[in-house]
Amino acid sequence: MTETTRQIREKMEKKGVMNSAILAFTRAQELMAHGDRGEIYESEITPSESVIDYHSLAPVTQFDPELLGQTVVIKLNGGLGTSMGLERVKSLLEVRPGVAFLDLMARQILSLRAGSGADVAFLLMNSQASSEDTQAYLAQSVPELGDPAKLELLQNWVPKLSRESLEPVTHPENPDLEWCPPGHADVYPTLAGSGVLDDLLQSGIQYAFISNSDNLGAVLDPRLLSFFASGAAPFLMEVTRRTEADKKGGHLATRKSDGRLLLREVAQCPEADLEKFQDISRHQFFNTNNIWLNLSELKKVMDANKGLLPLPVIRNSKTVDPRDHSSTPVFQLEQAMGSAIECFEGAQAVNVPRSRFAPVKGTSDLFALRSDAYDIGNDGRVHLAESRDGRPPVVRFSSEYQLVDSLESLGQASLLEAESLSISGPISFSEGVKISGRVEIINSASERKEVPAGHYHNEILKLS
Repeated sequence: MTETTRQIREKMEKKGVMNSAILAFTRAQELMAHGDRGEIYESEITPSESVIDYHSLAPVTQFDPELLGQTVVIKLNGGLGTSMGLERVKSLLEVRPGVAFLDLMARQILSLRAGSGADVAFLLMNSQASSEDTQAYLAQSVPELGDPAKLELLQNWVPKLSRESLEPVTHPENPDLEWCPPGHADVYPTLAGSGVLDDLLQSGIQYAFISNSDNLGAVLDPRLLSFFASGAAPFLMEVTRRTEADKKGGHLATRKSDGRLLLREVAQCPEADLEKFQDISRHQFFNTNNIWLNLSELKKVMDANKGLLPLPVIRNSKTVDPRDHSSTPVFQLEQAMGSAIECFEGAQAVNVPRSRFAPVKGTSDLFALRSDAYDIGNDGRVHLAESRDGRPPVVRFSSEYQLVDSLESLGQASLLEAESLSISGPISFSEGVKISGRVEIINSASERKEVPAGHYHNEILKLS
């Protein structure tokens, strides 16, 4: 053990970080110390061609209660909606009046339990920042889901590293800034280190479906569950076709040296290869972060690697205080959950309908989701309206609408027939506004202008 590794271990142990997460982080730091920049070169990969098409799978429309009883649904719920002006966990955002993301997730699980008679297991991967709000909300709003404390996996922390020395950075003015989240891949050491992985296996649960809590399209699917439970793969990643809007997102590829699938994030792409990284006709599939995992295989692979998954490292260059660019330059190391695809022999990817990827990353996504372009069932499932044929409306906002509060003054319009809606400048919708085709609304004045009731179709509406 090097002196730096010892320092890292002592710092993380003092913080209360579990040993499995310490092993994962010290391995990542040691890779960097030996010159591994975490980069994946275009010359080392080929575009992935061995992707299964969802529609080629045997059509299964009903859940098998036995399989449901062997499955755990895990939602990654650590994120706060700070980019949208929120000070609490994003999953408490309302999708409809009085109905939050968490309500819909709970409805889905409770509906599956009631309809099948199976005790479908459910876990939330919370962060220190999201844990208290999440547990309080569940206890008050959906107590029938179970004891919130028993539904929680708690994300670990990892230290920021000095860019100069690769040692843990110190920041006496605010020691909390010495730490950062480790990325979604922390779900693996947390499952193992908390003992939950062994508990699940002992209770007969073999399969995990893991997805982001802000992706309301990520629901249990009987066709995918049946396929995965058939033993077709130990690890299954849901991917979908990249569009121009997705060209900066992580893409699937095949490594030339061993033929295994891998995930390449933009932070892992050398600058010289960025053009090919963003070529959506070359690298056609991106990771939705919907993952199917055989828990027995996870345990087997982690045991074979001394308690960790040998994941590639993503290195992010920051400053220790993100608000002070003159503060100590640091690396924040993280690992992507989807990158585990390369750790499993026989792992596969399935090209799913775009409707299974409906994340809310900003207010424009939330505006679309709150519209009549989406239907919400009593079972908590969110669907694009059938008439949309699987194509979501594209909404673009100017900076006035960055914060959630701005949507209250904006109001709502019908997007059932909209292809795209762009809004620039302060406006508000009168009741009875319908958008169809491609519509752009522009107000170049500083005072808010009202969009009169009416049907707007394939036009540019200038209000000033």
